[in-house]
Amino acid sequence: MKSVFLSCVLPAAIVSATVAGSTGSAFAGDPDKQFFQSVEGKWIGPGEIIAGKYKGTKFTCTFTGSTPDGKVGMSLDGGCRVGVFTQQMSAKVEHKGKEGYKGSFMGGSSGAGLDIIGGNVVDAHKVVFTINRNQLRGVMQARIPDDNSMTVTVAVRVSDQLVPVIGMSLKRVDGVEVGAIARN
Repeated sequence: MKSVFLSCVLPAAIVSATVAGSTGSAFAGDPDKQFFQSVEGKWIGPGEIIAGKYKGTKFTCTFTGSTPDGKVGMSLDGGCRVGVFTQQMSAKVEHKGKEGYKGSFMGGSSGAGLDIIGGNVVDAHKVVFTINRNQLRGVMQARIPDDNSMTVTVAVRVSDQLVPVIGMSLKRVDGVEVGAIARN
Protein backbone atom coordinates (compact mmCIF):
# COMPACT_ATOMS: atom_id res chain seq x y z
CA MET A 1 0.00 0.00 0.00
CA LYS A 2 2.86 2.40 0.72
CA SER A 3 4.07 2.11 -2.89
CA VAL A 4 0.58 3.05 -4.10
CA PHE A 5 0.82 6.12 -1.89
CA LEU A 6 4.20 7.08 -3.30
CA SER A 7 3.25 6.72 -6.93
CA CYS A 8 -0.30 8.10 -6.83
CA VAL A 9 -0.90 10.43 -3.90
CA LEU A 10 2.49 11.90 -3.08
CA PRO A 11 3.14 13.30 -6.58
CA ALA A 12 0.66 16.05 -5.88
CA ALA A 13 2.71 17.21 -2.93
CA ILE A 14 5.89 17.70 -4.84
CA VAL A 15 5.16 20.02 -7.70
CA SER A 16 5.97 23.01 -5.68
CA ALA A 17 6.03 23.41 -6.19
CA THR A 18 3.51 22.94 -6.44
CA VAL A 19 -2.73 26.07 -7.49
CA ALA A 20 -5.96 27.70 -7.86
CA GLY A 21 -7.06 27.48 -11.47
CA SER A 22 -5.79 30.68 -13.03
CA THR A 23 -3.93 30.77 -16.30
CA GLY A 24 -1.39 33.28 -15.03
CA SER A 25 -0.61 36.72 -16.32
CA ALA A 26 0.12 37.38 -19.96
CA PHE A 27 3.54 38.61 -18.86
CA ALA A 28 5.58 36.82 -16.23
CA GLY A 29 6.83 39.79 -14.22
CA ASP A 30 9.37 40.27 -11.48
CA PRO A 31 7.35 38.62 -8.66
CA ASP A 32 7.22 35.45 -10.77
CA LYS A 33 10.98 35.38 -11.36
CA GLN A 34 11.65 36.30 -7.75
CA PHE A 35 9.49 33.45 -6.46
CA PHE A 36 11.03 30.81 -8.72
CA GLN A 37 14.57 31.99 -7.94
CA SER A 38 13.78 31.63 -4.23
CA VAL A 39 13.04 27.93 -4.84
CA GLU A 40 16.60 27.33 -6.08
CA GLY A 41 18.71 25.20 -3.76
CA LYS A 42 18.37 22.14 -1.57
CA TRP A 43 15.27 21.50 0.57
CA ILE A 44 14.41 18.80 3.10
CA GLY A 45 11.51 18.25 5.43
CA PRO A 46 8.57 16.28 6.72
CA GLY A 47 5.09 15.97 5.34
CA GLU A 48 1.88 14.25 6.27
CA ILE A 49 -1.29 13.02 4.63
CA ILE A 50 -3.96 14.97 6.52
CA ALA A 51 -7.12 13.50 5.00
CA GLY A 52 -8.34 10.43 3.18
CA LYS A 53 -7.52 6.74 3.28
CA TYR A 54 -3.87 7.27 4.23
CA LYS A 55 -4.54 9.99 6.83
CA GLY A 56 -1.71 10.22 9.35
CA THR A 57 0.95 8.78 7.01
CA LYS A 58 4.17 10.70 7.52
CA PHE A 59 6.96 11.04 4.96
CA THR A 60 10.20 12.95 4.44
CA CYS A 61 11.28 14.59 1.18
CA THR A 62 14.55 15.96 -0.18
CA PHE A 63 14.60 18.19 -3.29
CA THR A 64 16.92 20.33 -5.35
CA GLY A 65 15.26 23.31 -7.01
CA SER A 66 16.55 25.08 -10.13
CA THR A 67 15.32 27.57 -12.73
CA PRO A 68 15.57 27.03 -16.50
CA ASP A 69 17.94 29.33 -18.42
CA GLY A 70 16.11 32.21 -20.08
CA LYS A 71 12.65 31.05 -18.97
CA VAL A 72 10.32 31.74 -16.06
CA GLY A 73 9.67 28.54 -14.13
CA MET A 74 11.38 25.87 -12.09
CA SER A 75 12.44 22.26 -11.84
CA LEU A 76 12.46 20.15 -8.69
CA ASP A 77 14.32 16.86 -8.48
CA GLY A 78 14.66 14.52 -5.54
CA GLY A 79 12.62 11.97 -3.69
CA CYS A 80 10.33 11.18 -0.78
CA ARG A 81 10.58 8.40 1.78
CA VAL A 82 7.86 6.59 3.70
CA GLY A 83 9.43 4.07 6.08
CA VAL A 84 11.84 2.01 3.98
CA PHE A 85 10.18 2.95 0.66
CA THR A 86 11.70 5.78 -1.40
CA GLN A 87 10.22 7.22 -4.59
CA GLN A 88 12.22 9.45 -6.94
CA MET A 89 10.35 12.65 -7.77
CA SER A 90 10.73 15.30 -10.46
CA ALA A 91 8.63 18.25 -11.54
CA LYS A 92 8.85 21.00 -14.14
CA VAL A 93 6.74 24.10 -14.63
CA GLU A 94 7.27 27.00 -17.06
CA HIS A 95 5.40 30.08 -18.13
CA LYS A 96 4.06 29.42 -21.66
CA GLY A 97 2.98 32.90 -22.77
CA LYS A 98 -0.78 33.33 -23.10
CA GLU A 99 -1.30 29.75 -21.92
CA GLY A 100 0.02 30.66 -18.46
CA TYR A 101 1.91 28.11 -16.37
CA LYS A 102 2.05 24.54 -17.64
CA GLY A 103 4.05 21.58 -16.48
CA SER A 104 4.17 18.05 -15.23
CA PHE A 105 5.14 15.95 -12.30
CA MET A 106 6.54 12.45 -12.83
CA GLY A 107 5.72 12.51 -16.53
CA GLY A 108 2.30 14.08 -16.14
CA SER A 109 -1.04 12.30 -16.21
CA SER A 110 0.03 10.18 -19.19
CA GLY A 111 2.69 8.68 -16.90
CA ALA A 112 2.57 8.09 -13.17
CA GLY A 113 2.07 11.73 -12.21
CA LEU A 114 0.02 14.88 -12.54
CA ASP A 115 -0.40 17.70 -15.03
CA ILE A 116 -0.03 21.33 -14.01
CA ILE A 117 -2.68 23.00 -16.12
CA GLY A 118 -2.62 26.57 -14.83
CA GLY A 119 -1.56 28.81 -12.03
CA ASN A 120 -0.17 32.09 -10.97
CA VAL A 121 2.38 33.67 -8.69
CA VAL A 122 0.40 35.59 -6.07
CA ASP A 123 3.46 37.53 -4.92
CA ALA A 124 7.20 36.94 -4.43
CA HIS A 125 6.39 34.53 -1.58
CA LYS A 126 3.45 32.46 -2.84
CA VAL A 127 2.43 30.46 -5.92
CA VAL A 128 -0.78 28.59 -6.65
CA PHE A 129 -1.15 25.90 -9.36
CA THR A 130 -4.08 23.89 -10.70
CA ILE A 131 -3.32 20.16 -10.81
CA ASN A 132 -5.11 17.46 -12.76
CA ARG A 133 -5.05 13.69 -13.30
CA ASN A 134 -8.03 11.91 -14.81
CA GLN A 135 -10.93 12.55 -12.39
CA LEU A 136 -8.69 14.18 -9.76
CA ARG A 137 -8.86 17.97 -9.74
CA GLY A 138 -7.09 20.07 -7.20
CA VAL A 139 -4.74 22.83 -6.28
CA MET A 140 -1.29 23.11 -4.81
CA GLN A 141 -0.06 26.14 -2.94
CA ALA A 142 3.59 26.77 -2.12
CA ARG A 143 4.58 29.56 0.23
CA ILE A 144 8.10 30.73 1.02
CA PRO A 145 7.69 33.06 4.02
CA ASP A 146 11.45 33.56 4.43
CA ASP A 147 14.72 32.53 2.77
CA ASN A 148 14.94 29.21 4.62
CA SER A 149 11.45 27.70 4.75
CA MET A 150 8.73 26.56 2.35
CA THR A 151 5.28 25.15 3.08
CA VAL A 152 3.32 23.19 0.52
CA THR A 153 -0.38 22.36 0.80
CA VAL A 154 -2.27 20.18 -1.66
CA ALA A 155 -6.06 20.16 -1.75
CA VAL A 156 -8.42 18.13 -3.93
CA ARG A 157 -11.92 19.00 -5.04
CA VAL A 158 -14.64 16.98 -3.33
CA SER A 159 -18.08 18.06 -4.55
CA ASP A 160 -17.88 21.87 -4.43
CA GLN A 161 -15.18 22.12 -1.77
CA LEU A 162 -11.39 22.02 -1.74
CA VAL A 163 -10.24 19.59 0.96
CA PRO A 164 -6.60 19.81 2.12
CA VAL A 165 -5.03 16.35 1.87
CA ILE A 166 -1.25 16.84 2.06
CA GLY A 167 0.92 19.26 3.98
CA MET A 168 4.69 19.68 3.89
CA SER A 169 7.12 21.88 5.75
CA LEU A 170 10.54 22.14 4.07
CA LYS A 171 13.73 23.81 5.26
CA ARG A 172 16.62 25.01 3.11
CA VAL A 173 19.79 22.96 3.68
CA ASP A 174 22.22 24.68 1.30
CA GLY A 175 25.69 24.72 2.78
CA VAL A 176 24.55 23.04 6.01
CA GLU A 177 26.27 19.93 7.27
CA VAL A 178 23.31 17.61 7.64
CA GLY A 179 23.84 15.02 10.36
CA ALA A 180 26.74 16.83 12.04
CA ILE A 181 26.89 16.49 15.81
CA ALA A 182 27.75 19.59 17.82
CA ARG A 183 30.41 19.32 20.51
CA ASN A 184 29.38 20.01 24.10
